[in-house]
This record gives sequence, C-alpha cells and structure tokens, in this order.
Amino acid sequence: MTDHKSELMTTLTERGFLYQCTSEAGLDTAAMNGVTGYIGFDCTAPSLHVGSLVQIMMLRILQKSGGTPIVLLGGGTTKIGDPSGKDKSRQMLTQDQIDANKAGIRRVFAKFLDFDGPNAAIMVDNDDWLSGLGYIDFLRTVGPEFTINRMVTMDTVKRRLETEQPMTFLEFNYPLLQSYDFVELYRRHGCRLQLGGSDQWGNITTGVDLTRRMEGAEVFGFTTPLITTASGGKMGKTADGAVWLNGDATLGEDFTRSPYEYWQFWRNSDDADVGRFMRLFTDMPLDEIAAFEAMEGADINTAKVRLADEATALLHGRNAAETAKQTARETFAGGASDGLPTTDVTLDLLIGMGILNAAVTAGLAASNGEARRHIKAGALKLNDQAVTSHETAIADTDIKEGIVKLSVGKKRHALLRATTS
Repeated sequence: MTDHKSELMTTLTERGFLYQCTSEAGLDTAAMNGVTGYIGFDCTAPSLHVGSLVQIMMLRILQKSGGTPIVLLGGGTTKIGDPSGKDKSRQMLTQDQIDANKAGIRRVFAKFLDFDGPNAAIMVDNDDWLSGLGYIDFLRTVGPEFTINRMVTMDTVKRRLETEQPMTFLEFNYPLLQSYDFVELYRRHGCRLQLGGSDQWGNITTGVDLTRRMEGAEVFGFTTPLITTASGGKMGKTADGAVWLNGDATLGEDFTRSPYEYWQFWRNSDDADVGRFMRLFTDMPLDEIAAFEAMEGADINTAKVRLADEATALLHGRNAAETAKQTARETFAGGASDGLPTTDVTLDLLIGMGILNAAVTAGLAASNGEARRHIKAGALKLNDQAVTSHETAIADTDIKEGIVKLSVGKKRHALLRATTS
C-alpha cells in the first residue's frame, strides 16, 4: 500500500520508517482519529544510545500526527533479558542496577516528547504488572495461547538452535511477557499499536495475536528496517563505542557523550547517509532535505553541518548545537590560536598523505612504528574518528576548512594545515 490517508502512515512511509506492518490499511484507518502506540525500552544501561533514536523519533512522529505515544520502560522484562539479536544470554542485572538504569533512561524522552496537553505522552513501567503476576496463573492464562511449534520458528530461538548456543528457559519466556505487555497496555490505555525495530517482529506479531485472542481487539504491529550506515556499520556505534544520548556527566564517562561529541558524530556521517539521516533523525521538511541531497562535492559538507545542527538541537537544544558548531569551527579553522600544535603542509602533499606519515609529521608519533602501535591500540584519530588501518590516507574530504585534526587518545591533538605553497 502506497497511498495512505492518515498523517501518521504518510509521514512514517515518506521518511523511510516503514519496513513491516501487520495491516497497513487497518492501521491507516485507525490512525485517522489518532491512535495510541507504544515502544518498549529495557533498562540494560543508564542511557539509551543513537541505535534507539529511530524508535524515539517514531514516537515523536506519532504524537505530532495526533496520536498518543506510550514509553514502556522494561523494569520487569529487563529481569529476564531480551534474547532478540543476541547469540548469547545477557548478563543478569540486580534490582538496584535496573532501578539506576531506569532513572537514567527516563531523562531523554522529555527532549523529544510532550508529556502535557491533549495527547500527552505516557510513561509506564511493565514491572508494575509483571512482577505481581502469579506464575501458575500466568501460565494458565497466557501459556495456552502459545505453541512450542511456533516459538521454535522465531528468529531468535532458531538462531540459537542453529548455532548450537544455549537458550535458557528464562529467556524462552521473554516473548510471552512482551506479548502480555500489549494486552495490559490495551486494557489500561486503549493502546492499539506496537512499534519497534525489525528484530522485534516476532515478539510484536505474537503480541498482536495474543491481544486479539484475549481481548478480541484488532491491534497493529509496525517495524522499521535495520538502520545501518552506508559503509555497513551498525548505527550508533563508532570505534570509540556507543554514541549515548545522555549528556549528563553524572552517569560517568562510559555512558555520556557531550553535545560537541554528539554534533561531531552527525557531522562525520558518510556522504551517502546524509539525506536518509535527515529524514529519520530530524524534523526538517522533506523538500528542504531533497535540496540538500542534490548537493555534490564540497557542498555536501554544508548538508552534514545542517544534519549535525538539527539532530543536536533536538537532543541538547539549539544553543548547545550552535556552541558545538562554533567549537568545531574554532578547532579546525583556528586551532593555532587555541594552542593546538599546527604544522603547515602543502595541499598537494596533504591529499593522499598516509596516516603513518601524517602522525609523524604532526608530532604525535616519533616513527611509523609508533604510529602503527597507536592504531592497533585504537588511540589514533583522524578528525575525531578512530583510524582502524595503517593504510588509511588523508582524502580531500578530510580537509575541513583547510585543516586536518589528528589525535592520540583524548588529550594529545595536533593540526595539519593545508597551504598553497
């Protein structure tokens, strides 16, 4: 189905979110009068990362189109651990760890959703109903609606069996609990839609089916495609680790990215990703995005800056985005005045210069061998991105406003400045 009538389905489709839907026509009709939908977020870390942002943006679109978004915190399901997409069991967390993670995760949603107004967002915790379930009663009520035959065909279970990796009985229960979440949310809030990533399709469809069987209700499931970068990498992952959405240093360095680091993540997007990321991760109008997609050559950098501005403004605010952009401009264009060591290199030598030679020239390594060791340790960076191969060479697109920034670790930085002679 391509011609949708509802604002929700039109927007989700045009911006590239649609991958699977249990009934496009049915959901399109339901969304005409505003539909309530949810996404679950298990509490496995004290912050969400960019990999979760596509789900958060769907809730934002749902609310902007007149629907009511529900943020379901998985305080209960985290006690089991979602096996989806995992070849091995997740580490079991204590109740204190889960509570701390839950507190950290809550903060980000106020940046993207409105929790006041006629279709105010709702935040609930499935621990409120799951922890109070009597196991025997739960099995008697929900168990008959599932067959082992169907469950072993689910991708998560099938993958573990094919790779001969163990799946505990605890994990095997996860689809039952996630499906039951949909039933409870339908009962409590009239929720008729579950959204998620494509790896959740099996869990979502069982929830749709269970709600139909137990409540006689027509509800819907919707998934997004797996979001990867143009180079095939996992979205939200860099050589430095996950790109966390939390900018609050109280969570510790391991789960925090400053507004500047966040801005730089988007600024360093691959050329081929810019338009797609604008549609998925910003509120920019589609016609404006199309104009940026038509840019070529050096002009694509203008589009990358705009992507970084808009994505950072959504999470950290417009002032933080402008400050991050100014910091980047000063770092790359005015590095010498900022006290960073700067070495002039003619443009024809800089373009194509091997990374080992560049590190030595910048004074960050005494020899090619030392530069190799920095690369092997993951410490050498080119424009704040970790260098993974000693065969890397500086490209013209790496020269930003006449400057290339090289770093070793977090405290040693140097600039190579292109000159014409």
